[in-house]
Amino acid sequence: MHIIIGSILLVGVIVLSILLLCGLPLGELTMGGKHKVWPKEMRPLAIGQLVVQVIALLVLLAGGHVIPTFLPQGLLKALVIIFAIMFTGNIVMNAFSTSKKEKYIMTPVSVIAAVCFAIVALRM
Repeated sequence: MHIIIGSILLVGVIVLSILLLCGLPLGELTMGGKHKVWPKEMRPLAIGQLVVQVIALLVLLAGGHVIPTFLPQGLLKALVIIFAIMFTGNIVMNAFSTSKKEKYIMTPVSVIAAVCFAIVALRM
């Protein structure tokens, strides 16, 4: 169940990144909410985020044995742990955001994602 929940959340975050790339006014959910619409010069950052989020989704699915992987088990577990730590860091950053939307929407998303990755890591 944790893999399904984590995957659904990550797909939602991936969609958010794509919408930010397209210039939709959702910037209050990310990066401290400084820009309602991300300026064009910030959009390459969204591409970087998108790549990391897709990799996180694949790592979660592979770590949970939902999809096959070509990575050695030790490396896969290390990646799962790294993403658990990354989302734990996101919890702190989102919780202290000046944007209420980021604080109240993205903080719980980060908490759930971190827990999902931690559970996968513990079960590997």
